[in-house]
Amino acid sequence: MKKKISSFAFFILLAIVSVTAQCCNSTAQNSDNSQNQAEVVAETTDVEVYYFHATRRCATCQAVEEVTKEALAERYGESVSFHSVNREEEKGHPLIKKHNVSGQTLLVIKGDKAENLTNVAFMNARTNPEKLKSKIVETVESL
Repeated sequence: MKKKISSFAFFILLAIVSVTAQCCNSTAQNSDNSQNQAEVVAETTDVEVYYFHATRRCATCQAVEEVTKEALAERYGESVSFHSVNREEEKGHPLIKKHNVSGQTLLVIKGDKAENLTNVAFMNARTNPEKLKSKIVETVESL
């Protein structure tokens, strides 16, 4: 009887992990370049930040968007634009195909260059938002 209960508990745990992984999945991958921060005023106008998400969003998914918006507003005002894109509602969005977006994805884009901050965003949005803000600023300025 105990073995059946243990097996059942294992499958329930596996299902929970699977659902959580689907919520916070991202397959778009780019290199993570880092450079020293520099004063950038006029050049940031060409930089755009895109957050691709699903209709149903977990607390971490929502935190990634909020922390990103805060970081951009605090540092750049309106000179760096932020776009929140629902992948399920905007399936034909040109950047979804171009950057092979299939899960929650945070991209900083300037021209043909794109930096994927998804991993650092999901690791820090709720537990260490200042680290995420710093990484966003560093990435914007490196582009």
